[in-house]
Amino acid sequence: MDQLLLNQGFPLLSTLIFLPLAGSLLLFVVRDPHFARYWTLAVTSIVALLSLTLLPKFDRDTAAFQFAEHHPWIESLNITYVIGVDGISILLILLTTLIMPFCVLASWTYIKDRVPAFMICMLIMETAMIGVFVALDFVLFYILWEAMLIPMYFLIGIWGGPRKIYASIKFFLYTLAGSILLLVAIIWLYTANGYSFFIPDMMWKDYPFTAQILLFIAFFLAFAIKVPMFPFHTWLPAAHVEAPTAGSVILASILLKMGTYGFLRFALPITPEATTTLMPYVLWLSIAGIIYGGLTALAQQDMKKLIAYSSVGHMGFVTLGIFVLNIDGIEGAILQMINHGITTGALFLCVGMIYERTHSRELSSATGIGQYMPVFVTLIGIFSLSSLAFPGTNSFVGEFMILAGAFRHDVPLALAAIPGAVLAAAYMLRMLQKIIWGGTNNPDQSWLTDLNSREIITLAPFLFFVFWIGLGPQPFLAMMHSSVVNLLDQFHGYQQAITAAGMY
Repeated sequence: MDQLLLNQGFPLLSTLIFLPLAGSLLLFVVRDPHFARYWTLAVTSIVALLSLTLLPKFDRDTAAFQFAEHHPWIESLNITYVIGVDGISILLILLTTLIMPFCVLASWTYIKDRVPAFMICMLIMETAMIGVFVALDFVLFYILWEAMLIPMYFLIGIWGGPRKIYASIKFFLYTLAGSILLLVAIIWLYTANGYSFFIPDMMWKDYPFTAQILLFIAFFLAFAIKVPMFPFHTWLPAAHVEAPTAGSVILASILLKMGTYGFLRFALPITPEATTTLMPYVLWLSIAGIIYGGLTALAQQDMKKLIAYSSVGHMGFVTLGIFVLNIDGIEGAILQMINHGITTGALFLCVGMIYERTHSRELSSATGIGQYMPVFVTLIGIFSLSSLAFPGTNSFVGEFMILAGAFRHDVPLALAAIPGAVLAAAYMLRMLQKIIWGGTNNPDQSWLTDLNSREIITLAPFLFFVFWIGLGPQPFLAMMHSSVVNLLDQFHGYQQAITAAGMY
């Protein structure tokens, strides 16, 4: 337990986890749609404000898990309720809590049927997502990891598009298949660590090489499906296209990050030798995802599909940064996880706003709307520039750091990723050209109305963070730096110990 800085006061992390769940209980009784909207907005806003109180008390100079809580749970199996936050997870928690109120605002008029049930799913989803990022007991982690599948399944399956049943079942089966392998790995680690599920105790142990390889494969399949990495990505476009706007934002901004978080939290510290051995294969799969995602996005006419396939490419950059195993790459990857959540979440919100007006996601339905929706095209233009990593925006900083780390690791590998950046510019600028100007025979779009105050308020915070991180990323990098340095020191120290042992 030396890795924990136990919380002696108000149980802030537990409150963040369980307040949304508690808030959802009232909606089982009060079924009024208007009340459900305001109540969910209030609960998610309170959670967001509470999460901000983590910042002034967070110690940036330690890699230990802070605000930790530890309570016995199932003592016969040595299962405990233990949670904590470090520099790798704190930004992901804040991303989750701060995005949720705007997902509620985006659903204000979009969701018209079964509103209380929709809001219940949103609140339960928030509990599971926050819990995944703070759980330090593997059983607790696994329960919450699986729990988030259920509300997302309903979000897609009930409030989704025409092929919602196909998309929801495919999403559920893909992610469940990876989770079963993760469960097998957890059980093996439990028996190998003196029948303990405490995650920090499992790190940096000298597991047999064959066991590490098998554990890494189990981790990889579970997390690669969640990211999703090429070629495990096929559930993503269907889920994004059919999901309601809030579902697409949650998928892109938060759920995909759970896969990359899993690589950092489990694969690197639990299977370091296997990570080193299999790293080249993961890196080249990342390159394949970057190129494939860019080429496929370039061919899309459906705006949601375009942004969904762009996520495959962007998350390819994140896994590239993680597995080059140097400080620029990993810090760039964590920052890019946040950047992708901000930028892609905002783009899905923009597509949802167009869909509410035209009831179509096709580029042809939004052709030439620039003169009628100037505020909208300004905002989607900025978010698109961020998506292609334009200097001065948030994604530029993360992508630059990842490529710097890749060049430090292997020049040919880094050069192979460059076309992905070019493709991002191609498909985003193509989309912008069609939306803002169109062609010579644009349809009559004069009946369209520009964004209202609720929609502007929904997008404004995303715009703020695009420029804050783009122009002043240091506070964000400072929060993760100690944990990343500690992770790499432990990783390279383990490798040196293995090499020294092999010499004798």
